[in-house]
Amino acid sequence: MKNFSSISDIEDINAWIDEAKSLKSNPYLHKNLGNNRTIGLFFFNSSLRTRLSTQKAALNLGMNTMVMNVSGDAWGIEFEDGTIMNGTTAEHIKEAAAVVSQYCDIIAVRAFPTLTDKVKDESEYVLKAFMKYATVPVVNMESATGHPLQGFTDAMTISENSQSKKPKVVLSWAPHVKSLPHAVANSFVQAMQKMDVEFIMTHPKGYELNPQIVGDTPVVYNQEEAFEKADFVYVKNWSSYKDYGKVLNTDPKWMITQNKLGNAKFMHCLPVRRNLIVEDAVLDSENSLVIQQANNRTFAAQLVLKKLLENA
Repeated sequence: MKNFSSISDIEDINAWIDEAKSLKSNPYLHKNLGNNRTIGLFFFNSSLRTRLSTQKAALNLGMNTMVMNVSGDAWGIEFEDGTIMNGTTAEHIKEAAAVVSQYCDIIAVRAFPTLTDKVKDESEYVLKAFMKYATVPVVNMESATGHPLQGFTDAMTISENSQSKKPKVVLSWAPHVKSLPHAVANSFVQAMQKMDVEFIMTHPKGYELNPQIVGDTPVVYNQEEAFEKADFVYVKNWSSYKDYGKVLNTDPKWMITQNKLGNAKFMHCLPVRRNLIVEDAVLDSENSLVIQQANNRTFAAQLVLKKLLENA
């Protein structure tokens, strides 16, 4: 594995989960693997869990870490080839990625979509430019269309908490006040498609995700019907894919309640808006896995970094 850019980079998700669990039980076993190695974390967007968990993962492996909030701390970066740079950008990704590669042994990048230009977003121009011009491995800490570290984390969390051979897992849309990306939902779908689970999706009509990602995954437009006999309910808001980036529905009836959830385990990537996405009673219950998910972010990232260091 040269880079980690999507869930498709995971060859055997069950083997990866077992390895991540092993790291969780002994986080410092490979403390010397990252000796005299440096990871650079580059954020074009805000972050809490991704930043801290990836930094912690690197520290667990003995790596040095450097963090930059690109939008505020660096020159504006140009990603288009052949452009006349007479606007707001001062540095081209060709030079930026090459220079950073001299300082870092691994580069990790987080950049959100525009949610206005589907073609540009799906080109993954930021992530792919780093992968093209960097001379060291690149890790996707969330891009325009995917969040593979989160998706792998979620698969690990389900594995840890599953009490049946083939659990029923439901991905549910919930209302939000903003237009949000598809990345988390996309990677969760892709992760579940690699696992031995009964997986279905539920959302209002008009919120269908990219059909190339959804594939044959069943979609049920009645949320309560979808939740019947569910073992895990994963909740996330996303904007419309067809009517790209638009908020088409804010129906509060799609909020997750304890009555709807029943005995299912509740999952969310965080941050989550209480009493909009999900009511307090769910988040504060024993069935909520959100804190465990956040903890597992470290070990998901740590496994990815370990594999990249071992292949260097």
